[in-house]
Amino acid sequence: MNHGVNTVALVVFVLFFLLVTVLGFLASRWRRGGTTQHLDEWGLGGRSFGTWITWFLLGGDLYTAYTFIAVPAAVYGAGAAGFFAVPYTIIAYPLVFLFLPRLWSVARVHGYVTPADFVRGRYGSRALSLAVALTGILATMPYIALQLVGIQAVLDTLGVGGGAGANWFVKDLPLFIAFAVLAAYTYSSGLRAPALIAFVKDTLVYIVIIVAVIYLPMRLGGYGHIFDTAAKKMSTVNPATHQPTGAMVSGPKAQWAYATLALGSALALFMYPHTVTGVLAAKSRTTVRRNMAILPAYSLMLGLLALLGFLAIAAGVGKGVKGYNPQLAVPQLFAGLFPDWFTGVAFAAIGIGALVPAAIMSIAAANLFTRNIYKEFIRPAATPEQETKVAKLVSLLVKVGALVFVLGMDKQLAINLQLLGGIWILQTFVSVVAGLFTRWFHRWALLAGWLVGMVYGTWKAYGIASPATKHFGGSSASIPGIGEIGYIGLTAFVLNLAVSVLLTLVFKAAKTPPGADETSPADYSAEAGDPELAGAPQPAAAH
Repeated sequence: MNHGVNTVALVVFVLFFLLVTVLGFLASRWRRGGTTQHLDEWGLGGRSFGTWITWFLLGGDLYTAYTFIAVPAAVYGAGAAGFFAVPYTIIAYPLVFLFLPRLWSVARVHGYVTPADFVRGRYGSRALSLAVALTGILATMPYIALQLVGIQAVLDTLGVGGGAGANWFVKDLPLFIAFAVLAAYTYSSGLRAPALIAFVKDTLVYIVIIVAVIYLPMRLGGYGHIFDTAAKKMSTVNPATHQPTGAMVSGPKAQWAYATLALGSALALFMYPHTVTGVLAAKSRTTVRRNMAILPAYSLMLGLLALLGFLAIAAGVGKGVKGYNPQLAVPQLFAGLFPDWFTGVAFAAIGIGALVPAAIMSIAAANLFTRNIYKEFIRPAATPEQETKVAKLVSLLVKVGALVFVLGMDKQLAINLQLLGGIWILQTFVSVVAGLFTRWFHRWALLAGWLVGMVYGTWKAYGIASPATKHFGGSSASIPGIGEIGYIGLTAFVLNLAVSVLLTLVFKAAKTPPGADETSPADYSAEAGDPELAGAPQPAAAH
């Protein structure tokens, strides 16, 4: 609850916010190429980012304010199940090491800006490209909204915006200001803004988490007491479900759900448009490979971050509060135990941790709309300048949509849709990743497989209820033919793959035209400076 303004913490928070605002606008001049009126420059930072810039950019992209709040909240509410985020990031990096360098190479040769661009060029299918683009936009929108939810949680804990009875405009004015600043520097600087701000964001996050896992246990009686307190809470019966609140170690019945969620999330992680955007902004194939090798350092940070859920339990955060929102556990933990000045630093880490990914996500969604809807279907003759102008406007509209969503709808709906977005985005995996290694699949079979996965995943998720909602209340259900509870997204993915394989055999037997492939085998191993790139088409001329 809001108990007044924490002035010291608020001042520190505002100072860091002003710092990143200045950096955001200065980024328009940072590493600027020959022309800013080109989607490559605005939407991909000129494809010029080296190893460390890419590392900070991808880290800022993947580990968001929602991660900072939701992962400890899951541990706070359910115990061991909340740690699924740690193994899935460990699984993800070796997996994507195999295919992301290939995606970077072929995108660089042909000037692809989005994964849907690649699908269009590989399979010669406008419909399949549109399906991938729309899925990316749909999956990204609630993700942006949740970043604003993260900022709102911090502002509420800081005590700004008035009390519960305040005028709606006054109450949400700080969020309006944060949104306006985010929109302005993203419009001005494009991908360079979050890339530069990510240095500040990731540095603050590492400092805050390292201090938290050392300092806070000293305040709470040590890790032995913390785990004992957490175990006691997890063993208590939830009156709503008549089951234990959670578990310190996942039981046999929960292991399928845990494992399939981790695997499915790992497969989906780099299908999100914003993560692909960060990869395609790298200046070389070697940069991409090097990043996939060093990004697991963030998994260590994520494991420490998850522990904050147990620390919040030991600190008594939310204890005895009926209907307590676990999303507030970490902000209230920091506000209760850190000195006021360091609370400001911690809240700045969360707030900036929302701005960086929100900017990248809005840019990625704008790139998808511009290249795969506007240019493909509305104005095929659009110039690079027109593409960039449209992308800038769409990035604003995307953020406005997210803001309206946060202010006008139930926050639980944003969480539900983000879970649904993970199921959806996984259905693009077959089209994108299989296409990087083989042209065996038929374009219509892939489209049919995508449709089956989308329909099945949405239908199963719709039927899940929870204490907070009647529909879309979770992402796990019974796996057909096995009977175990597992991640819906992975089940939908398996159906997607099965349909794609079966129909490909049918279409090949019927000698159905497979569509033109504009790529060649050498494109998938091209490196910056190779002859293949010397005469590569400009991105605006692709297709």
